[in-house]
Amino acid sequence: MTAPLSGKVALVTGASRGIGKGIALVLAEQGATVFVTGRTLNEGDYYLPGTVGGTAAECDERGKQSGGKGIAVACDHGDDAQVAALFETIEREAGRLDILVNSATHLPDNLLEPQPFWEKPLSDLQMWRVGARSYYTASWHAAKMMARQKSGLIVMISGYTGVTYTYGVVFGGTKALVDRMARDMAIELEPYGVAALSLWQGLTLTEKAQDNLARASDKMTSSVAGQAGSSVEHPGRVIAAMATDPQIMNRSGATYITAELADEYGIPDIDGRWVKSMRAKRGSPLWGPIRENDYHGK
Repeated sequence: MTAPLSGKVALVTGASRGIGKGIALVLAEQGATVFVTGRTLNEGDYYLPGTVGGTAAECDERGKQSGGKGIAVACDHGDDAQVAALFETIEREAGRLDILVNSATHLPDNLLEPQPFWEKPLSDLQMWRVGARSYYTASWHAAKMMARQKSGLIVMISGYTGVTYTYGVVFGGTKALVDRMARDMAIELEPYGVAALSLWQGLTLTEKAQDNLARASDKMTSSVAGQAGSSVEHPGRVIAAMATDPQIMNRSGATYITAELADEYGIPDIDGRWVKSMRAKRGSPLWGPIRENDYHGK
């Protein structure tokens, strides 16, 4: 039996660990060739475990039955030249790109500190550089390939933070911008059969989240710390379902709550548990599918 994503090529940014890694593993398991990027080349380079090469190797292992595999590319998504080189590699080695998952995000060490924005350093704006601008840059390159082939899916990893105060001004602004970019990209990509959308994650039990919960749960926004949390692979399962959905263009332009899409597609978490939507507690997305709403400004 052919794997669901057999023959598909994906790029998952920021996949040394965390959500990006979880998504990459699922896509490879379902048959995709997955380019994974990250800055951590050797264990010990970062205080949490995980390397870009390690993720690629795990993708190979997970893809043994389906034909999926991982290809590691060291890349700082704040460096435009490195990003351009990354897409040159994808073009040369694969010749196409079917799925882009923008996940790489700079999270400053003071993210959980309660000071108001004017008492935090301006260097926190690095989150806009790698977390918003980097999403645009990767999407810019990906769109050139996808528009040419008249197909593709661009996913922005975002969160309820787009409408609900979480951790501070820069973090919230980053996610709100990501959601809006997906909406407007969808309008311009629609004639080419390429979908763009944003996914709201609730608490995802990444290595960093688990470390934060263990060390500083009292500093975390209460509505975040109070969630049950999902595995890092749960969003990957949803993205894989979207990538094989023949009606995916009907979803393009919208912001979705991952847990709600999982319910629609019939996808539990890896432990069989159904992840709960936090819509009632944390807020509702602003943007619906462009085919259902007059968002074109015409």
